[in-house]
Amino acid sequence: MGVTDPDLMIRLAAGDDLALNLLMDRWSGRVAAFLYKMTGQRDAAADLAQETFVRLYQARDRYRATGSFSTYLFAIASNLARNHARWKSRHPTVSMDATADNGTPVVFEIADGGAAPDEAAGSAEKFRAIHEAFLCLPPDLREAMSLFVYEGLGYAEIAVISQCSPKAVETRIYRARQILKERLKGFVS
Repeated sequence: MGVTDPDLMIRLAAGDDLALNLLMDRWSGRVAAFLYKMTGQRDAAADLAQETFVRLYQARDRYRATGSFSTYLFAIASNLARNHARWKSRHPTVSMDATADNGTPVVFEIADGGAAPDEAAGSAEKFRAIHEAFLCLPPDLREAMSLFVYEGLGYAEIAVISQCSPKAVETRIYRARQILKERLKGFVS
């Protein structure tokens, strides 16, 4: 059996700074993807992901392996995403690169060489609609859905991260699904 995440945190607290590299190798992709879903901005997500691991390193002596490591890590990332959203709301900016001519957010499309042009266009349109609908969710609903759907966390773990009850998480996920269903009803096939 490989070294567990709590074992790596113990090693990190004991002064083995290379343990952080192993944790980053394991988790940086998932953390960055979660933060991208929360912010909708690749650069901000990358910066916040790095900051997540800085905070993890800073808290290495306070970590206790009483719960799931992923819950601990995503709580740090979630708090940073909330702080970022608060900061952005107080310091609004307009980036010329962030929007298309029609004012919609720019979404990077992934080329699929095997798809016919009309299929690729339909997939890109569907992806863009889902992405935009997801980003339009209120932050608490977006956070719950990201952690539930993409990270596979349970209600209790999400409740710890979101600092609410498991019932509140269940309600948030239900509300998010209803909003997404309504916004995407034109794409249901």
